[in-house]
Amino acid sequence: MHITCADFKRWDNKAITLLGMSGVGKTTLANKLPKSAWFHYSGDYRIGTKYLQEAILDNVKKEAMKVDFLRDLLCSDSIYIGSNITVHNLEPISTFLGKIGNPELGGLSLEEFRARQRLHREAEIHAMRDVASFITKAKDIYRYAHFINDMGGSVCELDDDDVLETLAEHTLIIYIRAGKDMEDKLITRQIENSKPLYYQEDFFKGQLTEYLRQEGLKEIKDIDPDGFMQWIFPKLVAHRRPLYQAIADQYGYTVEARDAEKAQNEADFIKLICETLQKQAAA
Repeated sequence: MHITCADFKRWDNKAITLLGMSGVGKTTLANKLPKSAWFHYSGDYRIGTKYLQEAILDNVKKEAMKVDFLRDLLCSDSIYIGSNITVHNLEPISTFLGKIGNPELGGLSLEEFRARQRLHREAEIHAMRDVASFITKAKDIYRYAHFINDMGGSVCELDDDDVLETLAEHTLIIYIRAGKDMEDKLITRQIENSKPLYYQEDFFKGQLTEYLRQEGLKEIKDIDPDGFMQWIFPKLVAHRRPLYQAIADQYGYTVEARDAEKAQNEADFIKLICETLQKQAAA
């Protein structure tokens, strides 16, 4: 969607999609908007509570069944297992995605890792296709004036034009672009606390081959899961950077993360968007 600042201000029911790397500040920015007026749609929350809910729980149950005490209780229906996914706690999704490598260090086989990655991709596509219907629900059922779509960082790697066209048709896409300093912070954070992520399949295949060659490893089970994730993350950042920009150039607008950080409330947010629309219209 491409509009002018004047049109944006007159837009009675604003619908905005925030695009960018995980950790760049999308959720933080969304949370600065008044919850009484803005419906906060979290793509990751939708994935975890709708499209991957059963797979996540099955994975937890599988691990629990390895413990005799828990297995007996589960089989007798004495206990049940649930996941507590919230917009602020998406850990069950990361745990399900997992890390590839040595099973003794919590790693997954290549087959299992790929299967979970593909499930996540399909789930994310469905979650983004749901945005249009949730915009209607937010307004007609829940009586929210505005809508903000807080996308996961991997949307740029879905290779699904229908998703992008749907988002562009129904929302104003704003890419929050990380500067070099912020990218370095994201990389440091990942190195200190490796978080499972989704990878575009061809990118991952190429990087895995290079890692095995570089480290002199012959089998997946020889990979240190955390070590591999720390190694691949800077490459993932570089890989995603042009993908985000291409989406913004074709379908939306770019905001610098350092400017987005300055927005403290709804008025600041509206001003930031308008300044961005004016600046790019004049370019």
